[in-house]
Amino acid sequence: MRLFRGLLRLEFRRFSLLVADPAMTDRSSTHLSPFRTTPNLLTLLRICLAPFLVVTILEGRFTLSFVLFVVAGLTDALDGALARALKQRTMLGQYLDPVADKLLLSTIFLVLTHISLIPVTVTVLVFGRDVGILVVSAILYAVGRRDFSPSLFGKANTLAQVSAVAAVLLHQLTATHWVADFRMFALDATMVLTVASGLHYAWTASRRLGVPASSGHDTK
Repeated sequence: MRLFRGLLRLEFRRFSLLVADPAMTDRSSTHLSPFRTTPNLLTLLRICLAPFLVVTILEGRFTLSFVLFVVAGLTDALDGALARALKQRTMLGQYLDPVADKLLLSTIFLVLTHISLIPVTVTVLVFGRDVGILVVSAILYAVGRRDFSPSLFGKANTLAQVSAVAAVLLHQLTATHWVADFRMFALDATMVLTVASGLHYAWTASRRLGVPASSGHDTK
């Protein structure tokens, strides 16, 4: 009983200190681990959804796979909005978010190609572009160019890839005419934007390599 009373006094004293000095909570929140911020947790959730999506697609459970893909898309939309609203933008998040997108989309494209739902040509273009970007990014990083902000072509390509996957999965649930047409349009748009964004990235990278790196840190 004495031990219980002592613990209560200790917790009350700690609470009184927090109330008396609210800045203590602010300081503790500013030193919050990047892995514990809400946007980064959503990004990690998107990465964790990838194996479940693979299993549901391979098992032919397309209703569940479509729902999981929609959830993954919502986490992608929310993590950026929450990072700005909550002022929790971290360097880890800037690198982790595109990695999560590439991991999820590339994996699904590969699986859907494996079961003949996406043409091989589309997946080869998607993987070829991503591998090329990784190689060029590594070269730019090595020479001190660390600003990898996405271009308009890159964002449009990501939107096309997301739309293509959603349309392919939806087409397995309903064979309506507009879904079939949207599926073909999304796949064609993915091929065109994949090539366009890859060429634009190569052109941008060649310009950056031709300009001497500044002595200070690059800013976005």
